[in-house]
Amino acid sequence: MASSSKQRTLPAFFFLSCFLVLVQFMGARNLFSMAANVTYNRRALLIDGKPRVLISGSIHYPRSTPEMWPDLIQKSKDGGLDVVETYVFWDLHEPVRNQYDFEGRKDLVRFVKTVAEAGLYVHLRIGPYVCAEWNYGGFPVWLHFIPGIKFRTDNGPFKAEMQRFTAKIVNLMQQENLYASQGGPIILSQIENEYGNIQSAYGQAAKSYISWAASMATSLETGVPWVMCQQADAPDPIINTCNGFYCDQFTPNSANKPKIWTENWSGWFLLFGGRAPYRPVEDLAFAVARFFQRGGTFQNYYMYHGGTNFGHTSGGPFIATSYDYDAPIDEYGIIRQPKWGHLRDLHKAIKLCEEALLTADPTSPSLGPNLEAHVYKTASGRCAAFLANIGTQSEATVTFNGKTYQLPAWSVSILPDCQNVVFNTAQINSQATTVEALYLTSETQASDKAAASSIVSLSDWTFVNEPVGISKSNAFKEKGLREQINTTTDSSDYLWYSISIDINGNESFLSSTLQSTLHVESLGHVLHVFVNGNHSGSAQGTKITFDKPIFFTQGSNKIDLLSATVGLQNYGAFFELTGAGITGPVQLRGQSGTLDLSSAEWTYQVGLKGEESGLYGSSSVNSSEWVSLPSIPKNQPLIWYKSSFSAPEGNDPIVIDFTGMGKGEAWINGQSIGRYWPTNVAPQNGCNSCSYKGSYNSAKCQKNCGKPSQQLYHLPRSMVQSGSNTLVLFEEMGGNPEQISFAIKQVKSICGLVSESHPAPLVESNLSFKKTTMNSTALLKLECPYPNQLISSINFASFGTPSGQCGSFSHGQCRSVRALDVVKQGCLGLKSCSISVSTNIFGDPCERVIKSLAVEASCS
Repeated sequence: MASSSKQRTLPAFFFLSCFLVLVQFMGARNLFSMAANVTYNRRALLIDGKPRVLISGSIHYPRSTPEMWPDLIQKSKDGGLDVVETYVFWDLHEPVRNQYDFEGRKDLVRFVKTVAEAGLYVHLRIGPYVCAEWNYGGFPVWLHFIPGIKFRTDNGPFKAEMQRFTAKIVNLMQQENLYASQGGPIILSQIENEYGNIQSAYGQAAKSYISWAASMATSLETGVPWVMCQQADAPDPIINTCNGFYCDQFTPNSANKPKIWTENWSGWFLLFGGRAPYRPVEDLAFAVARFFQRGGTFQNYYMYHGGTNFGHTSGGPFIATSYDYDAPIDEYGIIRQPKWGHLRDLHKAIKLCEEALLTADPTSPSLGPNLEAHVYKTASGRCAAFLANIGTQSEATVTFNGKTYQLPAWSVSILPDCQNVVFNTAQINSQATTVEALYLTSETQASDKAAASSIVSLSDWTFVNEPVGISKSNAFKEKGLREQINTTTDSSDYLWYSISIDINGNESFLSSTLQSTLHVESLGHVLHVFVNGNHSGSAQGTKITFDKPIFFTQGSNKIDLLSATVGLQNYGAFFELTGAGITGPVQLRGQSGTLDLSSAEWTYQVGLKGEESGLYGSSSVNSSEWVSLPSIPKNQPLIWYKSSFSAPEGNDPIVIDFTGMGKGEAWINGQSIGRYWPTNVAPQNGCNSCSYKGSYNSAKCQKNCGKPSQQLYHLPRSMVQSGSNTLVLFEEMGGNPEQISFAIKQVKSICGLVSESHPAPLVESNLSFKKTTMNSTALLKLECPYPNQLISSINFASFGTPSGQCGSFSHGQCRSVRALDVVKQGCLGLKSCSISVSTNIFGDPCERVIKSLAVEASCS
């Protein structure tokens, strides 16, 4: 709490927030100053011989900024994590063979040390194939051009490169003493990644490749175990692990290996043109509890913070710039409630069971159909139980150890003493929040000066027209149609295909009006067609067929085809062979004949003229190329725009709303914040109400139907500076940059909805959670999210049968008339408050009905 928080003596029926601040881990220097021996047995990882229950979460260092890392990691620790998991991204670190880059967002050593400073462990997933919805699966594209190479199989050139890079990363970590065996935080490493999913496509060579990969990794002598996820035949001593929405049924391939879950998908990734997927926290918590119930001891959330695909890092094709992933910490670094808080409470409950989980094997007394109990009881008398209702329809009443328990559908109750329920996965005690984008306009400034301390406006727009067709000196000619990736080596999203045709008016593929149908087939991802410098149409997809009438003039005519990629394939067997660009045929079709241009001589240009001259860079801000006119051209393709702005004050995350723009890329002070595409709209249908009950899949729960897949784009604070900042856009399709606006992300409301039937919250008396006391009733707890904030208003309060969610609560037929006054008395002016969900406080407006308390408040 902030030191300025007001204190108030509350009536006896109020409980001030009882959760004590957890004892902080010692600083990284002390915690990791001595080497640790990390091994494993059939139940768990052992650190210096002590088995551990470990909660992990994925944070990918290049999907945020070094300035964000400490806050993200601290919030992860506060959420109950023991371990931070990250991939290592080969293409970032070795963009050119034997030329390495570990600066800025690529500073892997700094990231690992930042995790260590917070007192957390690291799981380093070297791969070096990562998938991760990352461009080309994390492989540098130059790898594809090594003679004789075949990826991810028993191939000499590939194995040599894979071993060289893996050893490079291991040596880097060893030089900095970052493995646990050296006193560092890294307790686990991964080699390869989800190979078992596609292994059959590689035949017998796959088995020898996996055997080689395992031997190669262990020969590097890191002193910590290695894992292979989704690899049922991982050879000893490699631990095979599980990825998926549920891993409770997973069994390691050896009785001597622990049950590890390397990717518990907290949501799903976003596609341009797709709906926004999300995963209800009740189901996510259910999956985690089931995993530990059935013998798991290491679980990782993928993702805990998803972040942003800056630059051209998004894979695909068509994976969006946002990699929010519906994670417990959102793209901007804001805690997502109630997901973060409900999982934090789950982690506390699981830690209470740690001794029993690690010491005893479970028994499974019968409870009835769709009901499961697992009881862990030690020789010393410690006892922990998990009671699960895996049915999806109705609550169940069960008798266990002589007591009666109510189990909601699709839920797990955790009893760390085999008597008292301290947590149920379907009953959320944590507060919820609503987050809004506060637009920094003159109207906002006038109405809420505290929220927006400065107006952010873009002015003095200048522009540069990108030439249509061939404009660079390094263009070349070749007969036939070239595949795009082999031509550009992914040095640019763009490849021009250009051809000239002489027309005399008598051609069989022309009508009397010199009209013909242009037929183009492409592997994508976006195609723009220009005839004699005029835009004739566009198309998009992974298999494009373009057919459109075009008109010629007598004499020389020019056809320019611009092909654009939107992230390279990142998953699947032989994904590196997936092509892009115009593979043909390209034809002019008329009623009397067809002219096939596919084998003709084409002129090719890799990239754009503006890319070559570095229009997006800080050195080109004052270039004479930029044109200033009283009115800039709008809604035309292939144009660069530039403007300046002053960053908003404060620390709130900044977003740019690209409404009005078509498709392109944006740079702030020379740094790319990624591709934007607000005109790519999600389908109108498919966003039905979503129940957490029942098995989850990536298409089950979706929102944002009929809206841009991504409208807001993250601008990290560290990319802006005091004073003037430069925004550069390359607009590919056509838009109006004067409609672009800035906003900051803020928590708008804090809410709670807690029932009388919810478990009463724990009060921990020490870090190991061995001693607990139980409150007699459920509590609704509220806490302002930012330092120096106090609860300033109660926007809604209802005790009885309220319904809805944060931001849209409504009263039920049963309601207490005292609710609003009681909540105001207990919460206004405080940093945090806790209110007993009890008829002793609010009266009993409807007897023999389980009642709930719903509250929405604001902080300032």
